[in-house]
This record gives sequence, structure tokens and C-alpha cells, in this order.
Amino acid sequence: MTRLEKLQPALILTAVFTGLALGQIAWIGERAGRLILPFLLLMLLGVFLQLPLRQVTAAFKHGRVKGLSLAVNFIWNPLFAWLLGWLFLREQPALWLGLIMLMVTPCTDWYLVFSHIARGHVPLATALLPWNLLLQLVLLPVYLLLLAGTLVPLDWLVLVESVVLVLLLPLVTAVLLRRLTIHRKGAAWLEQTLLPRLQPGQIIFLGLAITVMFAAEGAAILENPLVFLALLPPILLFFVVNFGLVYSLARLVRLPYPQYAVLCCTTLARNSPIALAIALTAFPDEPLIALALVIGPLIELPILSLTSQLLLRVQRGRFLEAI
Repeated sequence: MTRLEKLQPALILTAVFTGLALGQIAWIGERAGRLILPFLLLMLLGVFLQLPLRQVTAAFKHGRVKGLSLAVNFIWNPLFAWLLGWLFLREQPALWLGLIMLMVTPCTDWYLVFSHIARGHVPLATALLPWNLLLQLVLLPVYLLLLAGTLVPLDWLVLVESVVLVLLLPLVTAVLLRRLTIHRKGAAWLEQTLLPRLQPGQIIFLGLAITVMFAAEGAAILENPLVFLALLPPILLFFVVNFGLVYSLARLVRLPYPQYAVLCCTTLARNSPIALAIALTAFPDEPLIALALVIGPLIELPILSLTSQLLLRVQRGRFLEAI
């Protein structure tokens, strides 16, 4: 885990307060919104450049982990997110929708870091990554139409256009750039030279996107200072329940520890940048949805750090029996 990755929660928090301060300058607040999507697209392009899409079939070598991962991420988590929103956020439908968007998009980047810290099976984690991306590309509009269509006004055509713009465009561009780079410089240069240089850029562009978003929507945010406290209980409950659920499932099917650690990380870590990009394009008049997706990582990243340490305790305690 790089120094910049370790500092990511602090950097996100700094971006939030910087954006709020800049938003008090009328000239900046009026124009900042134009920069949100470009910064997010640049960040996502960097993320997608690192995706090993050729490894999609590699996950089949670990059928139990793949099956459990897909079931938790794409069946249980959407239903659980809706239930948590109903329990805690019924009076705040925009936050409810933001919670759903956060919880139905499994992570495609930093869960690899936490899998490594927890001494999980990183090649397996990498093989699951393309599945996490491709399925959320297809299913996110479906989840929103089925689970969130009654919470805020939802135009399915605008939603699909947003997914195409925010996800498919940078994904296709990244695939083409990968092929061109490998053709000209070779796969080794791509993996060992280019991608390590691009990794800090992802965090920087995310921070810039958050800064300009808070600058553009500062008024709405300052009018709702208790949003963090409203989101804290459902997000904490999501992580606590899912940690226990995955631990029980891993024991039931007798997963070896390295596979269990990967399953835990991939079902807990969420893809807030992608969800945020969709929210900003599909719901431009609902700043609280985007706010929920910015607050999410402030809670999630410290929890994932704690989870990786808990997983190491599980390993040392030998609570899971290896096959």
C-alpha cells in the first residue's frame, strides 16, 4: 500500500473542506460543477487501464469463491441496502438512493490492496475484479429502476446514457489504450512502468472531483450538516453484518484462509467513484445523492483498514480450517 493510498481518507476529507471553502467564492461556486465529470472520467480511465479483462475466465478455477462473491455482491447487497435505507433513511429519499448506489457497486481497485494486507489470495482477487466491473455495468441501471425508482424522479433513458458516458466510454478507451501500449512498448513496460506512474493520478483526480463537487454544491451541503450522522448507522451495519455473513459462509463451505480473506474484502469494499460519477450525470439536481457517495469512503476506508487487521487475527487464530 503506497503512502498516498494510506493517506486517501485524509486527502478525501481535505478535498471536502477545501471545496466547501472555495464554494464560498461566488465565481468559483458557479463554475466548479463543469469540472466534476472531466475529473471523474480521467480517474476512471486510470482505473480501467489497470483492469486485466483477459482474466475473466481465471475466476472459474475457484468456483465456490466466485459463486459466493457474485451472490453476496449482486443479490444480497442490493436487497440489504434497500432494507437499510428503509430502516434508517425513509424520510430522506435522496440519501436512501445514495446508499443504494454505494452498496450495489462492488469495488474494482482498493479491495486488492486490503486483500494483500490481509494475506489473501491476490491473484484470485484480481480474477474477480473484471466480474465486479462488468456485472455492475449491466446491473446498476436495473437496480436503480427496481429498487430506487420510487425514491426520486428517475428517467431510465438518462440513466442508461449516464452509464454509457461515465463507464463504457472510459472502459473502451482504456482497452484500446492498453492494446496500443502493449503493441508499441510491450506488456512488461505497461505493467512495470506506466501503470505504477498512473496510480497516484487516480487518487489525485478523485480528490479534485470531490473538491469541485463540494465547491459547486456547498450551499446544499451546508444546509444539511447532519447527513454524516444519518448515514453512519446504515453504513456501519452494512459492514458489520456482511463481515459476519461472509465469515459464516466461508466456514460453511470450508474455504482456506487466503480465499476467505479475498471473499471478505471483495464483498465489503464499495466502488464509490463509479457510483458518484453516475449520480452526478443522472441526478444533477439531487446533490444529497452525490454527498452520500462522498461520505461513504470516509466511513468505509477506516473500516476496511480495521477489517484487514481482523482478518489477520482470524488467520492467527485458525478459526477457518484449510481444505
